[in-house]
Formats: sequence, C-alpha cells, structure tokens
Amino acid sequence: MTYIPSSVDLKPGGKQTPSSDHSSRFFGALVVFAVLTLSLVALGCGGSAQTQRRAAAPVPVTAAEVEQKTMPITIRAIGNVEAIETVAIKARIGGELLRVQFHEGDTVHRGDVLFAIDSRPYEAALAQAEAVLARDRALLAKAETDITRYEDLVKQDYVTKEQYDQINVDAAALRAAVAADQAAVETTQLNIDYCTITAPVTGRTGNLNVKVGNLIKANDDNAMVTINQISPINVTFSIPAQQLPAVLAHRGSGISVLATLPGEASGAATGTLTFVDNAVDTATSTILLKATFANREERMWPGQFVDVTAILGEEPDRVVCPAAAVQTGQQGQHVFVVTADKSVEMRPVQVDRMDERDAVIDSGLSAGETVVTDGQLRLVPGSVVEIKDAGQSDGTPS
Repeated sequence: MTYIPSSVDLKPGGKQTPSSDHSSRFFGALVVFAVLTLSLVALGCGGSAQTQRRAAAPVPVTAAEVEQKTMPITIRAIGNVEAIETVAIKARIGGELLRVQFHEGDTVHRGDVLFAIDSRPYEAALAQAEAVLARDRALLAKAETDITRYEDLVKQDYVTKEQYDQINVDAAALRAAVAADQAAVETTQLNIDYCTITAPVTGRTGNLNVKVGNLIKANDDNAMVTINQISPINVTFSIPAQQLPAVLAHRGSGISVLATLPGEASGAATGTLTFVDNAVDTATSTILLKATFANREERMWPGQFVDVTAILGEEPDRVVCPAAAVQTGQQGQHVFVVTADKSVEMRPVQVDRMDERDAVIDSGLSAGETVVTDGQLRLVPGSVVEIKDAGQSDGTPS
C-alpha cells in the first residue's frame, strides 16, 4: 500500500521536514505513471487503426479474362447514305396534266407510266404534218416523172436544156421538202410520246409537286417528282490519308463494309467497297470511299448518317482485352490486373487499336490474365477486390 501524507510540515526558515521528501517522490512517480499510461493508450490506438485498415472490406469490381484470338483489321468512320441514281422528272413539252398514275412515296419500276399530259394539240399538229408530207411526196413524184419524160425530149431538141435543168432543180427542191416534212412528222410524234411520262429508273418516288389539271411547262425548273434508287444504295465515307495504303493493299481481295444505323446495336448491313477516289482532299487530308449495299429491306435511306466499319482482313493470335479495362493516366495507358491473392496491380500496356468493345494489346498482358473492367476509380495498387458478375452493381459509378 502506498503511503500518502496528509500534510506537509514546514519549519521556520523554509526547510522541509522528512514528510515533504516523501511527497516529492510521490508526485514524481505519479507523473511518470501518467506518461506511461498515455503512451500505452497511444500505442493501442495506433494498432487499432492499422488493424481496421487491414480488415477493410474488399472493393467490388467486375473483371474479364484476357483472350488470344483472331481479330479483324478494321477502319471506322461516319458515312452518309446516297442514292446510286437520283432522277428529277420534268416534262419535255407543255400542256394540261390529265393523270397521275402513282401515289407519293410509291416504289416505281423502270418503264412504269407516271404522268399523262393532254396530247390532242400534238395529235392535230401530227395530222397537219402528215398532210404536208403527203402533198410534197405527190409533187415530188410528178417532178420525177417530168425528169424522165423531158430527158428524152431534150435529146431530140424538143425542149431546151434550160427547161430540163429547171425540172431537175424543182425535183431536188421537192426531195428536200419531203425530208423536212418527214422530220416534222417525227418531231410531232415525239411530242405525242412525251405526253406520256414513264419512270427512267426503278426507285421510290418523293414529294409530288404537280396535281391533275395543272398546266405543265416544258423543261420547268421545278421537278414534277424526284425518284431515288433505294436498292441497291451507296454509302460514302472518308478516311485519313494515312490509312489509304492499307485499303489499297487489301482491295484486290475485296473489302467488306458494315453499316450500322444510329440507335441499332446489332444487325449491321453488309456491303462491298466499290470506289476509292483518285485524289486526297488537301484541305482535310482524307480520301473519299464508297461502298454498295443491296438494301433489299430498304433499311437505309438517302441522307442518313451511319457508322461504317471497313474490314480489311484478319490478324491471328492477338492478345485482346475488353476496351473498358484500359485506363489512361499520367504515365499513359494501363490496366488493373487481378493477382492470385485477389489484390490488383497496375500494369502499363501498349494498345495497337481499340473499338467500343475490344482492345488489341501489343505488350503488357498475356492470355489468361484477369483484368478489372469496372470499378477502377476505387482501386490503388495492392487493393483487395471482390469480383462480381457483370450484371451486379453496388450503386457506385466506375
């Protein structure tokens, strides 16, 4: 038991008694005890924090396995759908529009009748031209008979040579008149034919700009209707000039082109590269290409924008990981690789090419390794992770 004095005795002159020496030693021991206690508490708190850190819950992430497989060599671009043939229908002659034999938006075929213009004025003109032709043919026949008759008379000096020459001139003039009359008849017949307007191509009609009863002008600036060929159809797109050598190298074997409509994740249309422009655009350093698609279901329409993927060829045995696994930091591109003890290490990688789904890796990864595809923002090298299914989510954005 520790003895605690109840008082301190002081002698006159300020000297302490033996009881004051005991008090000093007691207070000194008390201070040392307090310091040791605080030190132990501090050490206990520090150990508790470290223990808590060691016991922290694993970070939930999604992951995928790195694969080694054959990958296509592709070029991606934004393309524009264009009709192979676009025809603006205009009348070659004027007159009243009698019939429209299709509906707006109909698909018409080459040779189908579209419009009928009143042909009666041209039929009357044809009858007149044919009558003039018949008259001049009769006069020509008379002139040719005169030539035969006067040929013998001039030999017998019954008519002068001058008269005989005049008969030949008249016959020649009538021959020219008959030829002109024949041309007039053919022209008038063409005008009658032009009164019936047929489709020059197979395609889909657009907005109808005339109605029955309208007076049609010949070669009017405004088209009566426009026909666009929908099937087959072209898609034009431009690529950087640096990619042109690869396109030319694979063009001989045929280059497939995929076109995906906006908002459609699957069901891309397949076509063939059919045109490479003969010059690079110096303003943009790009070159124009065209691909032709059958478009039998008429999914693509002129004027649409589509995502284009040109498949130049295939590369076997390439290391591939999901594109979502590749992150970009201050030191370049990297991925988080899950080790055997469920911790992660940050691995720098060299990416050859990448699309929205896959990344082709030149170096840094091997087939069979596991990489984190979601949850990278919560990771540091050495973090312990818990791999979830791709469909699960903890509500934290990656």
